[in-house]
Amino acid sequence: NIKNKQVNISVCQRKLQSLFSLSRMAEGETMATLAVQGSASPTGSPVPERRSRSETPGASPGAQRKKDHETLVEAITATALPGDPPMLPGELLSFIAHDITYLDPFLGPQTGSLYITDYKMYFKATTSEDKPDESYILNVPLGVISHVEKIGRSRSKGENAYGLEIFCKDMRNLRFAHKQETHGRRGMYDRLQIVAFPTTYGKHTFAYNFKGDYAEDGWKASDIEAELKRLSLGAEAVPWRISHANKEFGVCETYPPVLGVPMACSDDEIRTVAQFRSKGRLPVLSWLHPVTHASITRSSQPLVGPGHKRSKEDETYIQTIFKANKFGKKIFIVDARPKINAVANIAMGGGYEYDDTYSNMDFGFLDIGNIHVMRESLKKLQDICYPDVDDQRWFSNLEQTHWLDHIKAVLAGAVKVAEVIEKHRSSVLVHCTDGWDRTAQLTALSMLMLDPYYRTIRGFEVLVEKEWISFGHKFSQRIGHGDRNHSDDQRAPIFLQFIDCVWQMTTQFPYAFEFNEHFLVTILDHLYSCLFGTFLFNCEKARADNALRKNTLSLWSFINSQIEIYKNPLYSEQIHQEVLFPSASIRKLQLWTGYYLRWNPRMRPQEAEFERCRQLQVLIKLLKEKCQELSDQQQPGPQVSATVLA
Repeated sequence: NIKNKQVNISVCQRKLQSLFSLSRMAEGETMATLAVQGSASPTGSPVPERRSRSETPGASPGAQRKKDHETLVEAITATALPGDPPMLPGELLSFIAHDITYLDPFLGPQTGSLYITDYKMYFKATTSEDKPDESYILNVPLGVISHVEKIGRSRSKGENAYGLEIFCKDMRNLRFAHKQETHGRRGMYDRLQIVAFPTTYGKHTFAYNFKGDYAEDGWKASDIEAELKRLSLGAEAVPWRISHANKEFGVCETYPPVLGVPMACSDDEIRTVAQFRSKGRLPVLSWLHPVTHASITRSSQPLVGPGHKRSKEDETYIQTIFKANKFGKKIFIVDARPKINAVANIAMGGGYEYDDTYSNMDFGFLDIGNIHVMRESLKKLQDICYPDVDDQRWFSNLEQTHWLDHIKAVLAGAVKVAEVIEKHRSSVLVHCTDGWDRTAQLTALSMLMLDPYYRTIRGFEVLVEKEWISFGHKFSQRIGHGDRNHSDDQRAPIFLQFIDCVWQMTTQFPYAFEFNEHFLVTILDHLYSCLFGTFLFNCEKARADNALRKNTLSLWSFINSQIEIYKNPLYSEQIHQEVLFPSASIRKLQLWTGYYLRWNPRMRPQEAEFERCRQLQVLIKLLKEKCQELSDQQQPGPQVSATVLA
């Protein structure tokens, strides 16, 4: 019965806590062996099969502790109470604790049971007798956790003064209170340190264990070579070609194997130009205008240095890009950095293009802050958004974060690029320092403005895969997937800013995008969750070395298998085929409350956005059917088109 099960659980928990104490005294390698079985090594070896408990002969003390741990986890699983967490295919239960209190900042303390698996932390409050069908549930993917801190000591006085505070990457902090007499927080803290930060101990994230089954293979949603062909590379009279010079990542380790380069340049010339650009990130094609052949190219900074070095090959290459567009009078080079930062980089061997060495060029700085500025801005925004919102000082507090100022700078820079391409019919080269942060923001947003294909769901997936993933935005380092070093100064919300800018565009052009807000929020949720392999690692070479596509699933598999719920019912494909020029005025920009304030129940709309979209889609379907029915019954005369409502 349940009472006996609870007694068994207490016994198992005491044994498990003693094992955790031993593990804390062991070296890092021993701690790594306690991680949930099934992860692969970071060197790219195949994911090992999960071994049976009985196959572990008592070889070493570490192996024996691992075996004892697995036996206890199995025992705890067998004694779990009804209402255990729903498990994903490949997910393993790792820790259970009962009589824990979650301190909800809005609804007050909630007491219940906590479950930790190798993917999530799941809290379920004890149901009340008067409302047995209503249950309070908190479901947090471990990848969302930034770090865990202990609150209070065993002798701390006051109610709920002893426990853990969990800081998350998605704008919220979670606080749990434990009973001091049981020292219960030790087991939870130690377990979270292991399963929430697997890469710290040389293990892969849960994406390598997830065995989901979807109707569509998301890895096939994007083919970079096919996308370049869609841009007419390889067609007659198009002065650009597809190059495989980087097939083995010999030209640039952080670029994809397939590149778009000027037709007039050989692969040997490409290799030479790469030597004069930071990290070998030479100018390559992002987008090509179908009529004028005005191009958007991207790169890193030139290695000018304090000696004002020159590269004839690089200068000739830039001129070749300029001449590939017969309508342009100049090539515009856009440096996303503030000028003071670019000048400072000269002392470290970097720099920017000079007018006296690059002819037929217009050059400009966009004054977009670096990753450190953006990280601090987001911290300030989080402080005013969760858990409390100060209504009296809301606007002044928001202004002090400068978050919308940074959104404005990024969006205005992308508009400038789009205007040069569309209105001036000139080519643009975009770069920052290394060309994988601000550069990706600018190229992707300007392409979204110029090309309606990227405003569809599948087109947006291609855009993210191409401009962000394949071109080496350092997702692993910027997000910190599975890494416990939360104070790493390389973490930054660069991709979050990009998605925020996309949302700003959807508010200004509500009929121009096939996807809805729920689509954007889902992408951000799985940016952190580590359920899919899409955003793991820093570049394509690292993904290939770790057999990512073979051993993980793509986020696009999940989205495209239920694509209807992500569609915008107001989308009008026939009308919005033109170039979009969103306003970057601070008067037009809004804080994205549907994301930054979504954990506050007082700020949520009564009806969820995706639920309204679903209802509108049903209504549109009924109206289309009625329109078709009337059209079929109509006498000869003017025909009513069923596409009016499309």
